[in-house]
Amino acid sequence: MKLYELVYQYVSHKQALGMRFNSEAATLAAFCRRLDSNIDVLSVTVEQVQDFLTGNRPLTNHWSKRKSVLDCFFRFALTRGYITVSPLPRYCPKLPPPLTPYIYSKEELKRLLDVAPVACNARVKLEAYVLHALILILYGACLRHGEALRLTMQDVDLDGAVLHIRESKFYKSRLIPMGADLNGAMEQYTRQRNQAFGNEPDAPFFCFRDGRPLNQSVVHRAFQRQRILANVQREGGPTCQPRLHDLRHSGAVHRLIAWYRSGKNLHLLLPQLSTYLGHIDLAATQRYLTLTPELLNEASKRFEAYALENHHE
Repeated sequence: MKLYELVYQYVSHKQALGMRFNSEAATLAAFCRRLDSNIDVLSVTVEQVQDFLTGNRPLTNHWSKRKSVLDCFFRFALTRGYITVSPLPRYCPKLPPPLTPYIYSKEELKRLLDVAPVACNARVKLEAYVLHALILILYGACLRHGEALRLTMQDVDLDGAVLHIRESKFYKSRLIPMGADLNGAMEQYTRQRNQAFGNEPDAPFFCFRDGRPLNQSVVHRAFQRQRILANVQREGGPTCQPRLHDLRHSGAVHRLIAWYRSGKNLHLLLPQLSTYLGHIDLAATQRYLTLTPELLNEASKRFEAYALENHHE
């Protein structure tokens, strides 16, 4: 069987099971482009797979993601008898440690919002007020950027101050309550948006100047301009710079800091935060709660108070 035919069969199979499978399909499409998609899958070599995984790019943790996609693809081919041996390389190179999420300060968030009009100039398909609202909702509701971009008008209940996130990661839906400030900002955005595009229930909540839904590539490029203009950066080179996804991390960490400061019961609230973020268990949430100096300081204060209280007893 030709490589492109098997890729089509595999992607169709996964999507028929109810999986979105978009990123995996994109990886396999890139794999076909790297090789000759018309070759027989039996003739794919270890060297060709290694070349696709590594290429001339610096090694990052995306190597593991690409390998995982190919591993599942070739196991699919094995179980159906299209190949007899998987051409995946047996050994993995030493990869850099996972990228530590960047936690934006409140002042950095303000700078990002302030430069949105400059980042969205006449050559950009994205209006500044749309980018401004997107940054607010990613941070304020701790959304994944894909979740925010898939929102439709009917998913945003401003009267109830609730977002309906449909079939996100792990194919689960959830309701996200919005605080008064965020809901007010979305009301203001919606009035401006509806003047241009109307209020059809199935229309995208965030859209380009022509009404089409936003796509991730344009949003990421606009955010990179925004970040540079706001002078938000860290050491480590271009591959280590703060990301759009880090707004979600920042929202979660800032919420935890606020709970520490107000003396909330974290044992009760952390599972709620896990549900709010759309995680399947608390362990997944713990990765988001990156220790910053500010968070560490608040945790230390809580521990000191606990130690003093127990010492006096």
